[in-house]
Amino acid sequence: MITRRTGTTIAPDDTAAPFDPTYGHTVADLLGYGPPDNEPDDFEQQWLAVRAEADAVDPDPAIGPWEALGDQGHQVATISVTGLDAVRSNGWLVRSPGELRRALVIGHGYGGRTEPTTVIPDGCLSIQMVSRGQASSAWPGVPSDSHQHVLHGIESFRSYVHVGAVADVWAATTVVTDLAPGVPVGYEGGSFGGGIGAMAAAWEPRFDAVQLTVPSFGNHPVRLTLECTATGEAVRRYHAEHPEVVEVLRYVDAATAATRITVPTLCIVAAADPGVPPPGQFAVANAIAGPTWLHVAQAGHTSWPDQPADAERSARCRAEFWLDPAAAVC
Repeated sequence: MITRRTGTTIAPDDTAAPFDPTYGHTVADLLGYGPPDNEPDDFEQQWLAVRAEADAVDPDPAIGPWEALGDQGHQVATISVTGLDAVRSNGWLVRSPGELRRALVIGHGYGGRTEPTTVIPDGCLSIQMVSRGQASSAWPGVPSDSHQHVLHGIESFRSYVHVGAVADVWAATTVVTDLAPGVPVGYEGGSFGGGIGAMAAAWEPRFDAVQLTVPSFGNHPVRLTLECTATGEAVRRYHAEHPEVVEVLRYVDAATAATRITVPTLCIVAAADPGVPPPGQFAVANAIAGPTWLHVAQAGHTSWPDQPADAERSARCRAEFWLDPAAAVC
């Protein structure tokens, strides 16, 4: 039996969005969204083949010296890692004070990250890579602009940049597992990192828990019908001229992948969001096969009057979750 811990909220009446970011939905409506019904017959076969290919790559991590980060006792070291197709990505290792008890692979939103975060549990070693083609992980031939990046290689499953991004998560997991043997390893990511994380977690047995925030790339058939302010709009417009792209999108759907996530998961979704339409976010959250804590934030990818308090509530959920994921979802 799947345990679901669900919070409720009301979307804000006033946001900075250029249109109604609820898309006319209530939270009750959104709880009805799930994965699309167009899963390819060879969905698992294709992803497991990529996984096997990625596992054959030596990540060959290059780690810089450890240095102090902030005034709370954190330490940071730069790192670069080789992933699928010999793409080299950059990022940071960050460790927090306390006896090591957990490792985290931490994703990021579209555009990458320019600095590491110290918002991690005590006693944690985190690996915070910048996904291929973004920010400090620029790569020849891969556009850095988010609206171009989201279309790179979209002509086929194996060439699509999001498949490489998923493999980058697996490479980071290999590195942090080697650096912190014997401790549980989890994944945390939001927006781009939420969708990519769902696809990575579907085929990553080393994760003991997963935390996704406003996950993107869920239920593409629905996403393609909804105007938005983020990269989904580039895909929607591309689809209008190239309707055959749906055949590729069937394989890189975060909601379809989420049906394979069986570990404790905290999914923070937004009741209103002009960047990643809520139906897609809820499709991912509702598809998760394991015990799930579904926390509904008021909004995402915009600003609203109660934003600081709403963000604090979500932060408390994440902190509680990582103290004991199995207990937090009950």
